[in-house]
Amino acid sequence: MNSITRFKKLSPLGHKPTYATSDSAGADLYSIEEVTIMPGEHKLVGTGIALEFHGSSSMLICPRSGMALEHGVTVLNAPGIIDADYRGEIKVMLINLGNSPYKVEFGQRIAQALLVTTSQGTWAEADKLDDTGRGVGGFGHTGI
Repeated sequence: MNSITRFKKLSPLGHKPTYATSDSAGADLYSIEEVTIMPGEHKLVGTGIALEFHGSSSMLICPRSGMALEHGVTVLNAPGIIDADYRGEIKVMLINLGNSPYKVEFGQRIAQALLVTTSQGTWAEADKLDDTGRGVGGFGHTGI
C-alpha cells in the first residue's frame, strides 16, 4: 500500500527522502552537513527535514548496508524510532566502528527511513503466562 508521507524542509539544503528502486523498502535520508566522525566516535547528523505521517504508523531509521560494510559506519541506536506525533528535524545518530576517520559529505545518503504499521498494546499484569514450546529459553536457544 502506498501512503502519502508529507515532509517539510526546515533548511533549504533539506532533501526529499527517495527510494532507490520501485521495490525498495526504505527511503534514503540525506545529510545537510559535512562532518568527520573519528573511529569510536558518534555524531548526530541533520537531514533538514521534518515528517508527517498519521494513524497507526511510525518510522524506523535504519543503517545503509554499504556504509556499514565498506566503512564500519552505522546508525548507533538502530533502528531509531520516529513516532507519528514527532514534528522536529529528523536527525541520524551515526557511529564509526571502523579504523579510519569517516567524512560525511553534504547531500550524502546516510540512513534509510522505513515506514511501518504499529499499534499500542494494552498491558495487563498476570500471575502466570501461557506455556510454549520454547518456554524461557533465551539467547541462542533455538540455534544459530
